[in-house]
Amino acid sequence: MADSILIVRLGAMGDIIHALPAAASVKLSFPERKLFWLAARKWLPLFEGNPYIDSVIPFERKSVADLSATWKRLRAIHPGLAIDFQGLTQSAIAGRVAGPDELVGLDKSLARERAAAFFYTKTVKAMGPHRVERCLQLAAAAGATKQTEEAWLPEGRAEGPLPDSPFVLANPFAGWMSKQWPINYYERLAQLLEKDGLTLVLNVPELRAAEIKNLHVHSSSISGLIHATRQAAAVVGVDSGPLHIAAALKKPGVAIYGPTDPAQTGPFGNTMTVLRAGTSTTYKREHEIHPSMKAIHPEQVAEALRASIFIS
Repeated sequence: MADSILIVRLGAMGDIIHALPAAASVKLSFPERKLFWLAARKWLPLFEGNPYIDSVIPFERKSVADLSATWKRLRAIHPGLAIDFQGLTQSAIAGRVAGPDELVGLDKSLARERAAAFFYTKTVKAMGPHRVERCLQLAAAAGATKQTEEAWLPEGRAEGPLPDSPFVLANPFAGWMSKQWPINYYERLAQLLEKDGLTLVLNVPELRAAEIKNLHVHSSSISGLIHATRQAAAVVGVDSGPLHIAAALKKPGVAIYGPTDPAQTGPFGNTMTVLRAGTSTTYKREHEIHPSMKAIHPEQVAEALRASIFIS
C-alpha cells in the first residue's frame, strides 16, 4: 500500500496524546491516504473511534513469535511514508521494517536515542519547545500542510461510582516517583476543597487503591479515566498521562511541576494553571519525590484551583 502512511509512537499515554494533533494534521493533509498507527496494546483505548486514524497496529514483543507477527503486519503495509514520533532505536527499526519509501524522524541531537536517526531517510530539527509543537513540526516536514492543535479523544465509559456533586479529579501517580506530589498533601487539599463544596476524587489503578486512605478513590481503565475527566469540574495533576488527557479535553485545573519542564511537557493549551517550584530541570527517573514537588503546598494548589475554575 504505497499510498498509505504509518505513524510510530509506541507509548506512553502522555506522549501519544502529544502526537495526536500531528496525526490529525497528517490525515487532514492527505485525506485519501490510509493512516496506520503502531502503538503498544495497552494504549489502544486512546484511539477508539478516532476519525483521523484508519487502523491501529498493536506492537507485540512478548515473544519472538509475537514480534515476528508484528513485523509481518508492518511489512504488509509497505507505506509510502512513515513518521517516527518516538525517537528510539526500537521505534525507528519498526518504521524501517515497514519498508516505507520515506521514513521521517527527529535529528540525532533531539532523538531520545541518537542511533535512531541512522534509520531515517529524513531528519528534522524540530525546535518546539513543547512536545506537541515538535510533533507538528515533524508532521510539517513530512508534508502535512493542514495543521491542527486539537487532540481527538474518545468519549470514554462510566466505570465505578463518582460523586453526584461537583468534584475535582486528581491522579497522584506518575511514570516515576520524582514527579509525584506527596499523598498527604492530597488529604489536606481535600479538606480545603470541601469548604468550597467540592469533593476531591483520586483516580488510581486498582492495584494501588489500597495505598490511598481517607479520600474518595476511583479506579478504572483508560476509558473510565477519560469519562471521569470529562465529568470533573476541574483536574489537579502532575506530569503524567492523565494530566495530558485533561489538557486535551480543555478542562480547567492545576498542573504541579517540579523537576520536569512545563515548557516542554506541560499541559498544552491555556486552560490549566501551572505551579512550579524552582527552575532546575531533570528527567532522571529517581525513586523518591523531588524536593521541588514538596515545596508546593496544598494551600497554593487550592487557591490556584479556585481561580482556574472561576476563570473558565
